[in-house]
Amino acid sequence: MTVAECRLCAAELTETFVDLGMSPLCESYLPADRLDAAESFYPLHVRICTSCLLVQLPAYVAGEDIFADYAYFSSYSDSWVEHARRYADDMRTRLGLGPDSLVVEVASNDGYLLQHFVAAGVPVVGVEPAANVATVARERGIRTEVRFLGPETGAEVAAKYGRADLVVANNVYAHVPDLVGFTAGLAALVKPDGLVTLEFPHLMRLIERNQYDTIYHEHYQYLSQLTAQRALATGDLRVVDVDELSTHGGSLRVHARPGATAGEPSSAVKAVLEAEAAAGLHTVEGHAGFAEAVFGIKRDLVRFLLDARERGKRVVGYGAPGKGNTLLNHCGVRADLLAYTVDRSPYKQGMFLPGTHIPIHPPDRIAEDRPDYVLILPWNLRTELTEQLAYVREWGGALVFPIPSLEVA
Repeated sequence: MTVAECRLCAAELTETFVDLGMSPLCESYLPADRLDAAESFYPLHVRICTSCLLVQLPAYVAGEDIFADYAYFSSYSDSWVEHARRYADDMRTRLGLGPDSLVVEVASNDGYLLQHFVAAGVPVVGVEPAANVATVARERGIRTEVRFLGPETGAEVAAKYGRADLVVANNVYAHVPDLVGFTAGLAALVKPDGLVTLEFPHLMRLIERNQYDTIYHEHYQYLSQLTAQRALATGDLRVVDVDELSTHGGSLRVHARPGATAGEPSSAVKAVLEAEAAAGLHTVEGHAGFAEAVFGIKRDLVRFLLDARERGKRVVGYGAPGKGNTLLNHCGVRADLLAYTVDRSPYKQGMFLPGTHIPIHPPDRIAEDRPDYVLILPWNLRTELTEQLAYVREWGGALVFPIPSLEVA
């Protein structure tokens, strides 16, 4: 068996963080005419580098095969669009951005974030590899380059539009198999005195809150602040500040500048590093025990679904996120236990979940069917969805949250 190498430091990867078996690509939704065709399943065997501590999934699938045609459109989450609006307002004020500035977002999706800068008169450019998603952004008037970011791409975009005052990379740093090349692309895009901000789920919260369903083939690495700093340093980008966010179950937003203009980091940077060290994340041994917690999540969800069926109760799902497909495939859940799920994205409606073949309907199906339980798959949107689904209680139904532990509410 070939031993995988760390994508950050090239050391051999010999230690397992968690092994979730085989799973299909989490966004590979199926039309009805493909339900009898073969599906490809790939390992979800996550390792930890004993040298640099980067927790990572070997690139079983190339990024081009996942992101060139993508099923995720950010604008279908109201709370995420609002999160982006608040960020844009804060950055405009903090950096004094105006008509002579430039904001570049990498993995700009359907323009969910850049639209707020455009509305304020700030020039923008999106760099988005999925042509189908970039089309939506362009229809909103957002300049978008359909490209994967690397050193050459970053230099070419900078030569065409100029280097940016602000480079944004939200929930993409975990999604790149060429971490060093992507970082070089970020460095090529930003002005010598500019700012790069990255948001990513915090590994410390993933472990603490049992968020194993965020492990899927799109996520090539699972970052702490320590490992993010080490990765950014390969492009001479220095972390100068960090914000702890509630998004995606607990994320970090790191602020980085080119080394020559970085200056001293804020006290928040030291505080997060100290919290990570206290949690054991600065040693290999501190990452142990996660696999046992994963088994507990699986056991409790399967027991609940089996018991509900035996009692004649009907369970349906809400949402068709990538994380839900990891959870359902790992737990072996099929349509006999979860009749269907619903999703706001028209792109997913009428399709079927990969691996499990659970059908996806529009959200109004829930009110029509009046199920006993609604399993919330995008649990990270708990507040938003609890409000949206308050009507389920009208007929005595309940919401079920599988993460961080099974809860019927």
